[in-house]
Amino acid sequence: LLSQGDKLWGGRFSGSTDPVMEILNASIAYDQRLSEVDIQGSMAYAKALEKAGILSKPELEKMLSGLEKISEEWSKGVFVVKQSDEDIHTANERRLKELIGDVAGKLHTGRSRNDQVVTDLKLFMKNSLSVISTHLLQLIKTLVERAAIEIDVIFPGYTHLQKAQPVRWSQFLLSHAVALTRDSERLGEVKRRINVLPLGSGALAGNPLEIDRELLRSELDFASISLNSMDAISERDFVADTAVLPLHFPAQTPLVCRMPRQGLGHSVLQLTPVSSRSPWGAVLAELLGLLGFGLPLSTPVLTQEDKEAVFDVVDTLNAVLQVATGVISTLQINKENMEKALSPEMLSTDLALYLVRKGMPFRQAHIASGKAVHLAESKGITINNLTLEDLKSI
Repeated sequence: LLSQGDKLWGGRFSGSTDPVMEILNASIAYDQRLSEVDIQGSMAYAKALEKAGILSKPELEKMLSGLEKISEEWSKGVFVVKQSDEDIHTANERRLKELIGDVAGKLHTGRSRNDQVVTDLKLFMKNSLSVISTHLLQLIKTLVERAAIEIDVIFPGYTHLQKAQPVRWSQFLLSHAVALTRDSERLGEVKRRINVLPLGSGALAGNPLEIDRELLRSELDFASISLNSMDAISERDFVADTAVLPLHFPAQTPLVCRMPRQGLGHSVLQLTPVSSRSPWGAVLAELLGLLGFGLPLSTPVLTQEDKEAVFDVVDTLNAVLQVATGVISTLQINKENMEKALSPEMLSTDLALYLVRKGMPFRQAHIASGKAVHLAESKGITINNLTLEDLKSI
């Protein structure tokens, strides 16, 4: 059993924590992925503590050196996680104390895990969304370039899962590019909302130690500072926002499966197992589940598991975008097969528009066109083989 005194929150408790509770309460297994941003936040906060007179200059230098050492251990994969490490924040602070002694205890002065956790998550997402944005723009660019090269390729366009009208292959590609452009715009909006510094909000009532939040904002490269401490530490809007980030990305998943029917070469067929499963159901379920938490204000620590959902989204988006870009840039189309898939019946709309140009109201022209299709089917021929007498009989 672990002593409560070893906990950040253990001062007022006696006795020890039940091992089962330790397992249930721990998040270090997954939030250690925040190790680097947690260290970045701590280094910035240490500088603010020195400016506020809480740390001396030598203490600051000692603390920054220790934090740099911890960062190096994480990057080299030699950081040793201990059973007492409840989460990444306590793990880093425990290791800092091992390296520099009791002065490490000053690092958390005026800071709470409430503002620390949300700051770490925002830093992680700022970095991650920049990478995702790069991959997304590359996919859009690849679609546009491919569309320009193969603009003269024609194949069937579908509606209600049936062949409808001839369309350009480039129009099909650009339909995805335009949709993804809206996703890119949405991504930018999420990045803008994330870019507000919560650090310095304390547990909920702010920080009374004259911590320079402008210094923190500058050190951590945030665009602005949160206006209300209770809202800042409670905010998880930006996590829920990620649920709608991949609004059009799932359309790319079956894209690889659909294309072979319309003329892809075998170089792409071997890639189709990549899209034989869709990860989006699980991702969206996790994130949308966060919207149902209904937590009281200022209890953000109870949303620790939001990080697993965020990590899943980030990893899935990065993988799907890169795979889709690779598929689009290397696939081989069979123009002959695509053209063979066209049929004269797909020109029935053109027949209706021809009659419209001759002065017939569209509704009547649409009915006449339908009758022509029906007549051709009854004769066992295609619409273009109807005689002039057949058409006059309609």
